[in-house]
Amino acid sequence: MLLKDKIVVVSGIGPGLGVKLAIEAAREGAAGVVAAARSAEKLADAEARVKAVNPNCKVLKVVTDITKVADCERLAAQAVQTFGRVDALVNSAFVHGDMDYASTANLETWKEVINTNLIGTLQITQALIPQMKAQKSGAIVMINTMAVRQVPPLGEAGYAASKAALANSSKWLAKELGPSGIRVNTVHMGWMWGAPVQGYMEWQASEHKIPLETLKGQVEAGIPLGRMPTDDECARAALFLVSDYASAVTGAALDANGGMYMP
Repeated sequence: MLLKDKIVVVSGIGPGLGVKLAIEAAREGAAGVVAAARSAEKLADAEARVKAVNPNCKVLKVVTDITKVADCERLAAQAVQTFGRVDALVNSAFVHGDMDYASTANLETWKEVINTNLIGTLQITQALIPQMKAQKSGAIVMINTMAVRQVPPLGEAGYAASKAALANSSKWLAKELGPSGIRVNTVHMGWMWGAPVQGYMEWQASEHKIPLETLKGQVEAGIPLGRMPTDDECARAALFLVSDYASAVTGAALDANGGMYMP
């Protein structure tokens, strides 16, 4: 089990990758999962699904808005009080924002995206760093996007800008925290088949009067694996980076997109 007996914090619990990160952490033997989201209902659902795969995994649910420093500090305090340590932080919380282009975007709308994806992520990270420093160990992974690696036709300029800044900040963190035994890495996700993407594609299929499988096939034609990775698979790729199997890895960026982007 990759995460046997570890305490894992997951931000951004939601219907897609967020909850899958919590579930897969439990499946891989985590002793505890600290689940963070702005919605208590999402946290309750996550707890039930975690317990279904690992009844022995303790779940600490903390309603958290990562754009609020007080919320981040409260989560860190509760995690340490409950478990005594924090072995891993998986930063999955995000706001996508408008489907826009840099040349025409309403830049006011970028502020919320940057405030969550960059500032908020760094705030929850900073809140947990003191405990990791005290225990002289820890692993952090930033969930990022393939849109940082290549310009997509869909129009995700604001989202990509915020995530590019986070990718750069992750390298700084890796350099700064390495002497304290803390690793920081990034995983760039592409298309992930799960609730959010399925919902988006169903809407697109309805709008354009195209069968869902045809639309999905058009995307998968550009993926060397010939299929869209699932959010479960992508969650496991991210969790590898906080496991002891990646103990020599910090400041790295892993692409989990079926080969759709190759650096």
